[in-house]
Amino acid sequence: MIRKEDYFADPCGASSLPYWKTESIAVPDHIRIVKDASLLPLCEKDEPYFKLMHDLKTVKETRLPAGYMLVQLSAAGFAQHIRSCYTNESVTTEELLSCQTRSVYRPELWVAVKSTSSGSVVASGIAELDSRIGEGVLEWIQVSPDHRRRGLGTFVVCELLKRMKGPASFATVSGRVNNESNPYALYTACGFANPVIWHVMTV
Repeated sequence: MIRKEDYFADPCGASSLPYWKTESIAVPDHIRIVKDASLLPLCEKDEPYFKLMHDLKTVKETRLPAGYMLVQLSAAGFAQHIRSCYTNESVTTEELLSCQTRSVYRPELWVAVKSTSSGSVVASGIAELDSRIGEGVLEWIQVSPDHRRRGLGTFVVCELLKRMKGPASFATVSGRVNNESNPYALYTACGFANPVIWHVMTV
């Protein structure tokens, strides 16, 4: 178990997970999560993940591009949009409803954007807030393929950061290094820094 003080001193380097998950998620015996992959023998699978931090002191100002608007969305709507943005993601409505029972759930940190012309949801984001340590956590950030490169991802990320600023004193985010949509570039452009690479290894 990681001490709160140690995590707060180095959120990216202390754990690959947000602080609240270090208390509640048990890593399976066949999985090793390490910063230095050379510490373990060759593995069948080594999936590198980045972890970044934002100090929330200065959040980039953004505006929703013309032709889009913020909307309220049900858990089912979020699940449907998430699945539509990824080829190998099967998140369910039940899983997202379960997220809404956690102590880190904040309804204002569930953001959705729709196209005013089509009426379809084209961008969404879900974040969490651990008030005990003041950590905001970006969990799901996605933009529909046909609406990428229009500033929607930047808007969603910065909108969530603005909404958590105050109750949170810092924010973290993780993602796959080899993700072809390059979320790392999005997050660093939005002010995230202090990268640490964690290796999720199957042994």
